[in-house]
Amino acid sequence: MIAAASDELWEGGAACGRTSLVTCTGATNLGDPHPCTGASVVVTIVDYCPSGCRGTIDLSQEAFAAIAHLEAGK
Repeated sequence: MIAAASDELWEGGAACGRTSLVTCTGATNLGDPHPCTGASVVVTIVDYCPSGCRGTIDLSQEAFAAIAHLEAGK
């Protein structure tokens, strides 16, 4: 289970290799009011997420699917 970290979390590359526990807490997109599966996942930060990912962790599809329905999108 892997993820990319945005500037706020990347710390100039120091975050690479760190693990984070990630839990879906609710909907962010219109149309799917209950996207969460109820599970949490531990991901390893392996990459940098470009400027469009402000203050977030960009999960791999496998990690996202463990905590939320893929149709939720975000």
